[in-house]
Amino acid sequence: MLTSNMLRGLACIFMLSDHLWATLIPGNMWMTYLGRLAFPIFAFQITEGYRHTSDFRMYAQRLLIFGLISEIPFNLMYAGSAIFPFHQNVMFTLLLGLLSIRSIDTVCEIIKSRGPAKSLVKPVLILAGCLLGATVGFVDYGFWGVMIMIAFHLFRDFRGAWILQLAAMIYINCEAFQGMFIPVEVFGQTIEFATQGFAVLALIPIWLYNGRKGKSSKALQYGFYAFYPVHMLILALLRMYL
Repeated sequence: MLTSNMLRGLACIFMLSDHLWATLIPGNMWMTYLGRLAFPIFAFQITEGYRHTSDFRMYAQRLLIFGLISEIPFNLMYAGSAIFPFHQNVMFTLLLGLLSIRSIDTVCEIIKSRGPAKSLVKPVLILAGCLLGATVGFVDYGFWGVMIMIAFHLFRDFRGAWILQLAAMIYINCEAFQGMFIPVEVFGQTIEFATQGFAVLALIPIWLYNGRKGKSSKALQYGFYAFYPVHMLILALLRMYL
């Protein structure tokens, strides 16, 4: 069984594999296939963090701060330029997902308590703003990245939830996302398999999660966050000077 820290470690390894393929070791397609598993694990961890955090505001602020810190390293790695407004790093996607699931819970609480209809306006607007922002803001994984977090949040803690998680992951990664395809021949017919479909395999370590955080320390917690901008900056610099 895997702890939360083990899942984060695996996601970092998968992400590093993908980024190495994109920068220093092109041509090794298996590395980007492996990298597809990273985002769903990070998305799942956001839903876990939301459930267990004692300070939602601080959690959201931390994602925002590291999103801002990561933007220049991301731009350097992705586009070779410090400024690139057409693609934003995944920390912003995770932040939008966190705000979305908080808004959904707020709406559900208001409806359950039979609160005034006007109190629904704010959380509904926040949810709509997050989904729109993910779509037009060029964040990594976009609208469907946020939807993965919403799916993990909604489809859990009840019998058969894993079936809905599997269905959501298959639809989002194999149908909704656009990207590279692999031609696969089946009974004489050639079909195109979306490489993003490898992300569905992330459900295996996610389902092995035991609900425990594992060894806890501030250094380890912030180390996982810092790994994102630091490794991208190193890869960008190595690509420029090697």
